Amino acid sequence: MIYRSGRDYLEATRKRVMLFGMSGLGKTYLSNLLRDHGDWFHYSVDYRIGTRYMGEYIADNFKREAMKVPLLRELLMTDSVHIASNITFDNLAPLSTYLGKPGDPAKGGLPFAEYMKRQEQHRQAEIAATLDTARFMDRADELYGYPHFVCDTSGSICEVVEPDDPQDQVMRQLAQTLLMVWIKGSEAHTAELVRRFDRAPKPMYYQPQFLHAAWEDYRATHSVTEETCDPDHFVRWTYARALAHRQPRYAAMARWGVTVTAEEVAAVRSAEDFDALMASALDRRT
Repeated sequence: MIYRSGRDYLEATRKRVMLFGMSGLGKTYLSNLLRDHGDWFHYSVDYRIGTRYMGEYIADNFKREAMKVPLLRELLMTDSVHIASNITFDNLAPLSTYLGKPGDPAKGGLPFAEYMKRQEQHRQAEIAATLDTARFMDRADELYGYPHFVCDTSGSICEVVEPDDPQDQVMRQLAQTLLMVWIKGSEAHTAELVRRFDRAPKPMYYQPQFLHAAWEDYRATHSVTEETCDPDHFVRWTYARALAHRQPRYAAMARWGVTVTAEEVAAVRSAEDFDALMASALDRRT
């Protein structure tokens, strides 16, 4: 813990905070709010994944599809057009689209082996992008003069660390350099996230053991093959199970830091509110 108490945090001239938890509970909301305040640097792990570590995979996938169109193929072969993704902090669709969903190719599904290959690419990218946090903290301060730093993690961070292992490389670095803050949702929040996901299912990263088990259970339960599996239905079916799978992993991560609730986050309206919440969370832990 880099801050011993709420007072220690409030008196710090350089505040270092990392937010983690389920997507949709306020990580990016808080990060955007702090960035707009003017003296906080916002580091998005998802953005770093999609640009630095998976940007080439994403662009090549676009080009692979474009090569199927004769006109675009000719233009690409003569370097007459440039194809790239336009990932932003608020639009990560190119990354999600590349990850894909397994199942019926007629419905946009991928072969399960290809799906798992892309999942592994994401695992490696997420670890690297998360470890980059320390370097970006120094860069934000030395290059741009930002005194404060907030790391907006991917919702899948709990899938790529072992929080019960005191020697876990990622957890040790994060705990030594930032205040780790879990945004904890209630059962009502979980239900709302499931409803939201059901309306617009999107690809996500999960641990390979979890995915292999889910894939086998789904096909057995629904009597489908890889070729007849509905990709959207599979990811919807998997999502609610994934939230239950992630909850204890988030809780284990929280032992390295502090916990705030989604309701508390929703009440934050300014950087001063945020600092007060962090101080309160530290004092609660103490």
